[in-house]
Amino acid sequence: MEVFKMLPEGTLAELIQGTLFMSPAPSLNHQRVVRDLTIALGIFVRNSQLGEIFLAPCDVFLDEHSNAVQPDIIYVSAAKDSIKKKDAIHGTPDLLIEILSPSNPEHDLLRKKDLYQHFGVKEYWIIDPQSNETFGFTLQQGKYHSWGQYKNKICSVLLNEDFEF
Repeated sequence: MEVFKMLPEGTLAELIQGTLFMSPAPSLNHQRVVRDLTIALGIFVRNSQLGEIFLAPCDVFLDEHSNAVQPDIIYVSAAKDSIKKKDAIHGTPDLLIEILSPSNPEHDLLRKKDLYQHFGVKEYWIIDPQSNETFGFTLQQGKYHSWGQYKNKICSVLLNEDFEF
């Protein structure tokens, strides 16, 4: 964690179970998905006064010693407002969205999915930016269960709304 905190601002890096993972800059397809979903989610969340949306790079410290991630899109509900600090999010957000990197898809599909399940993220979406397929998971009794597979949209259980991109 000490090394992670010393990285220059804007560095695309994550600390998972004490191991540092670096990422290349995202592709244009990746950025388009992030842009479009952030706009749709942001407008809905703001107009409904449900909380706040953040996008990478934004540090999320799931704990203070060995797990800090930078999900592509982050939703923190108004009820969890206290986890938002000046420097980062310290605690477990309600909903996280990851856009797959073609060079390392198992990072989001396996490693981060297991991490988010362990820390109790209520809803997790994985998006393939090449096919625009989306895979949703909801936390039930401490385990992720597949919520659905869609194309060009996510169907949030938590927000009870569909968001197209």
